[in-house]
Amino acid sequence: MIRACLKSLIVFGIFLMAVNPGFSQNRNHHYDVIVYGGTAAGVMAAIAASSNGVRVLLLSPDKHIGGVTTSGLGWTDIGNPATIGGLSREFYHQIWLHYQKDSAWKVGNLQTYQKKLYGYYKIKDSLMWTFEPHVAENVLNTMLQQTGVEVKTATRLDRSRKLKMVRGKNKNGRKIYSIRMVDGSRYQASVFIDATYEGDLMAKAGVAFTVGREPNNQYGETINGVQKALTVKNNLPRGIDPYKIKGDTASGVLDGVEPAILAKDGQGDDKLQAYCYRMCLTRDLANRIKVQKPAGYKKADFELVTRAAVLGEKRFWKLSALPNQKIDANNDCGISMDAIGWNAGYVTATDKQRTNIAARHRYWTLGFIWTVQNDPEVPLAIRKRFGVWGLPKDEFKDNNHFPYALYVREARRMVGDYVISQQDVLNGRAKNAIAMGSYVMDSHNTSRYITDQGDVQNEGDVQIAVKNPYQIPYESIIPQKDQCQNLLVPVCLSASHIAYGSIRMEPVFMCLGQAAGTAAAIAVKKKQSVQAVAYPELRKALIKAGQVIEITNP
Repeated sequence: MIRACLKSLIVFGIFLMAVNPGFSQNRNHHYDVIVYGGTAAGVMAAIAASSNGVRVLLLSPDKHIGGVTTSGLGWTDIGNPATIGGLSREFYHQIWLHYQKDSAWKVGNLQTYQKKLYGYYKIKDSLMWTFEPHVAENVLNTMLQQTGVEVKTATRLDRSRKLKMVRGKNKNGRKIYSIRMVDGSRYQASVFIDATYEGDLMAKAGVAFTVGREPNNQYGETINGVQKALTVKNNLPRGIDPYKIKGDTASGVLDGVEPAILAKDGQGDDKLQAYCYRMCLTRDLANRIKVQKPAGYKKADFELVTRAAVLGEKRFWKLSALPNQKIDANNDCGISMDAIGWNAGYVTATDKQRTNIAARHRYWTLGFIWTVQNDPEVPLAIRKRFGVWGLPKDEFKDNNHFPYALYVREARRMVGDYVISQQDVLNGRAKNAIAMGSYVMDSHNTSRYITDQGDVQNEGDVQIAVKNPYQIPYESIIPQKDQCQNLLVPVCLSASHIAYGSIRMEPVFMCLGQAAGTAAAIAVKKKQSVQAVAYPELRKALIKAGQVIEITNP
């Protein structure tokens, strides 16, 4: 009788899987901590939580971990290197160890490469801030493997469905019970960490957030919101005609150019600073693939490039030296790698729509490079200078040698009980500090417009120096208690747009990820909300792990 019942149950289970392929995946998998987002911050959050003795699952929407750290951003935006500690510092130490080996150098050697570096990029203190993308990915994967974190890649949150939420302790507030992925699998955890650049899990949990630039008067700031007057460095040469046919207003304005910006400086809007791909390029002939004109190329899409070149623009993209005759070709002028305005709607877009937006950025990037290198309207000297660079054969091998991750500089920003503002960045001190920042307040352009003088200019570029390092408080990575009690947000943290412009650097995100993972482990062990984590205990754990939360003599 028992054997017959078991046989019937097995047959019934097989039947269910046949009519519903997702049935076998719909079981909940329970962990102490789940980190959603395979960014460098997510990796450090997972390692930190696991190192503190809890069971961790890292879910990455992308096939490759590391975010932009492993997708071309090899010339690290640091600020003050003394502020980077803990796991983040260990990452850059492991990079240093890799390049100490002769086998790491296919072209040149460490001694000749060091001569190309300057300022705080010079190699010292057993740290190296510049690296090739595949080296960064190998280092992060090794760090994960050494801690035993379970990792699942290419698995994406199902944003079409509501999260399963439950009441918090004593029926106070709300908690995430489980998350459902696009493939139908479900995962439970005591604490969740959203380490994505977009803040998708945070948004699904009903946590308050904002998008765009606040008006200056919201937080008593001076460099937030629309900023035409401050947009000087990364702007177009004066005198560029805005019309498709020069001088013919009836021909229409060039694509991507607004007729005017009516808002006054300091007024808020919902615009995002430009995204781009951080291109890793090489001039090593044995490793170089020449950039080809992308499919569907239209010369009109790159008219601003040739017009800027004719009027004297010479920079086009940065030539920041990476090992083995490679560069991090970041945005460097008013018409460069940034696809200004092309990220409109990205935050609320579906997965398919985001893929299309990323594809448009890829088109811009390849088309832009090809135009600079080949269009006869671009002066020959510029074509020769930039024409030596191509895609590296030994990078991004399963993606046609093109970076995996779009550089999402800013998307959602949480609105917590405490919002970091311009004043916090400039004043330096914070209560309950968990990490430090020091980079300039850096916002890339958001739009192009026709000026009162009748030419085209960019708007939104702001670069204001931060004199001394500043502290980042724990309150900035936790939601308001009545909104979600078991979620930490180290990337889309609670900060104003202009403050976020300084915080949003990869080494700082790694430090914040470590803080989030450490806090998550404490919350699990104490069976408490993330808001109830005692700061003295968190501080002690972070300092023990090498995190820098204070510099007495900056």
